[in-house]
Amino acid sequence: MSEDEELEKIKAQMMRRMMTPPHSGPWTDGSVLALDERSFDAALGKAPKPVLVDFWADWCGPCKMIKPVFDTLARDFSGRAYFAKVNVDENQGLARRYGVVSIPNFVLFSRGRPIDRIIGAVGRSRFEAVLNKHIE
Repeated sequence: MSEDEELEKIKAQMMRRMMTPPHSGPWTDGSVLALDERSFDAALGKAPKPVLVDFWADWCGPCKMIKPVFDTLARDFSGRAYFAKVNVDENQGLARRYGVVSIPNFVLFSRGRPIDRIIGAVGRSRFEAVLNKHIE
């Protein structure tokens, strides 16, 4: 992609963000929202952007290892996607509902529906590839 094309793409994204009306709901750009079985459906239903959800547990070593990467992605993709986490031990119904049988397990949602998945403690580039594939 040439520099001019890249610049035009960035300008178009910024214009879309500026023209998008403010939304209601629990989402804050750049942060990770903790969800549970009571808040999950309502939060995802109000999300005007894709949401990457981290299904994790306290006892999971790889989950702890990937947390700083996930938190940094939330800041770096601020304005383009939202980020959330679900503790699978405390929310087993959500884990079953989305087929989470191993963790860490990351599910990307759009309009409340799962559209992609990343399983395991992967590198930042894998997250970026999945997010960029689904973000305008």
